Amino acid sequence: MLATLLLAAEGAEPSKTPFYILAAALVVFALSLSAVGVARHETFPPSRGVATALIGVCVLLVAGTMLSAVLTA
Repeated sequence: MLATLLLAAEGAEPSKTPFYILAAALVVFALSLSAVGVARHETFPPSRGVATALIGVCVLLVAGTMLSAVLTA
């Protein structure tokens, strides 16, 4: 019985849904960040803390997208 379950699990392809969700979130983030940056180019980002937070969010989204791509490949 265990061998049957292992063979069935081996043939199952992992869901690519996490990759699609993270990739879409990364695209939305990049587009919105660029729109705000173009609109407020002289005062964007308003402080060093905001810049650090934006970099952190970007790094997390990119890392999550890459990890989900590797795990679902």
